[in-house]
Amino acid sequence: MPRTQEDHSGFEGPLYLAETAENRWVGHAEAHDCSMLVTDSKAASGMLQRYGKTRSQALSHHATASLLEQMRGA
Repeated sequence: MPRTQEDHSGFEGPLYLAETAENRWVGHAEAHDCSMLVTDSKAASGMLQRYGKTRSQALSHHATASLLEQMRGA
């Protein structure tokens, strides 16, 4: 995420998504002191949307490498 990004859709914690052999999506979310397995299609769809938003807010590979070099003082 850009350093100037005050909040982002991944703020709540790690999010894992997987597609089953039947082409259904399931998710696993972790937050403070709890985790949740999501198998409901509608809820998993919401998680996919959140993942898409996180990706759209993230830095590119080049920008990430540049930021890491800047942070280490190179």
